[in-house]
Amino acid sequence: MEEFNLAGCCGLYCGLCPRFQSTAPSRCPGCKILGLNYSCKIYNCCVKRRGLTTCSECNDFPCEKNNPEAHQYDYFVTHKPCIPNLHRIKEVGLETWLGEQRERRLLLENLLNNYNEGRSMSFYCLATSLMRPELINEAINELKEKLTTNQLDSSDIKAQAKALKGIIQSLAQKHGIELKLRTKGR
Repeated sequence: MEEFNLAGCCGLYCGLCPRFQSTAPSRCPGCKILGLNYSCKIYNCCVKRRGLTTCSECNDFPCEKNNPEAHQYDYFVTHKPCIPNLHRIKEVGLETWLGEQRERRLLLENLLNNYNEGRSMSFYCLATSLMRPELINEAINELKEKLTTNQLDSSDIKAQAKALKGIIQSLAQKHGIELKLRTKGR
């Protein structure tokens, strides 16, 4: 049930969001829990007006409200996977997709619990939402190898986080994945 509540109607998975993973008082419990009382046009159309779980169920998807142009800029979380996620939900079903996202969330929580020096949450959220889990596991294994061979001090969490972010960035680059938010020029 928890996973279901983390599926945003727009294709975002709240479990990979820095605001959801935060322990601060401003922590967001997820779109479904909040009921989105503010004016999210996608939520209002999909959930409130049409009574759907995600836009993937809509006969009009993709539409003017939920299309790649609607997600052209990012804010605190990347919107890059929204449309591909909705297509994936359509292909394999919500339950299977939620299982895939749960795997990503557990990887993220591993990164946050073991390799976060206090400044890496947003990067790890971005990486786990955009990269295949196998690549994240490859990065973790590469870091573990460096720790095992004493190339890194296992007591220095800052050095570990820096090294892991470098490994992840390198793997992302190698696979044509851009790990940065697309922000509107100011």
